[in-house]
Amino acid sequence: MGRGKIVIRRIENLTSRQVTFSKRRKGLMKKAKELSILCDAQVGLILFSSTHKLYDYASSSMESVIERYNKLMEDRHQAVDPTLDVKFWQREAASLRQQLQHLNDSQRQLMGQELSSLDFDELRHLEHQLEMSLKSIRKRKGQIYSDDINELHKKGSLSSKENEELHKKIDQIGEENAELEKVIGARRREYATTNPSYSTRISYGYDEPISLQLRQPQPQQ
Repeated sequence: MGRGKIVIRRIENLTSRQVTFSKRRKGLMKKAKELSILCDAQVGLILFSSTHKLYDYASSSMESVIERYNKLMEDRHQAVDPTLDVKFWQREAASLRQQLQHLNDSQRQLMGQELSSLDFDELRHLEHQLEMSLKSIRKRKGQIYSDDINELHKKGSLSSKENEELHKKIDQIGEENAELEKVIGARRREYATTNPSYSTRISYGYDEPISLQLRQPQPQQ
C-alpha cells in the first residue's frame, strides 16, 4: 500500500511543522551536496527557519557563490527587456493572489466552511490538524490552570506564615503583660508592707492620692 497524497499547504500545528522542517532541511542539504559532487556544480544554499535560524551550505565558499550570483544578476538586469520585467511582476502578482486565495480557503475550511470540494483524504488531514490544534489549546489551558493553582498555594502558604507570626507576637505580648502585672502586684504589696496607710486605702478601695490643705494662720489677739 503506497503513501497517501500529501497536500502541499502550510502545516498549522507548530510541533509537526518543526519536525517536517528538520527532516526536509536535512534532505535538502543532502541533495545539494550530492548535486555539487555528481555534476561538478557550484551550489550555494541559504535557508532561514520560521524562528529566524540560519542554515547554509556551499560547495566551495558562500562568499564566492554570492559574488558570482550578484555579478550574473547585474549582467542580467543590464540586458533585460522592460516588457519582460513587467511580465515577471505580473506573474509574481498572480502567484501572490493565488497564495492569498489558498490561505483564505484554508481558513474557511478550518472554520468548517466550504468542505464540499475536499475529498476523504483531505478531510481526514483537516480533521487531524484540528485535533492537534485542540490538543495544544487544552494543554495550554491546563498549564495556565496549574500555574494559577500554584500561585494560590504560594499565597496561602505566605498567609499561613504571617498568621503564625502574628499569633506568636500576640502570645509574646500576653506573656509580657502577665509578667508586667506580676511585677506591679509585687511592688504594690511591697509598698503596702512598708506603708500601712496605703494598705488601708487599698483594703477600702481608696487607691487615690490624699490631698492635703494647709490651714490659714489665725490673727493674734
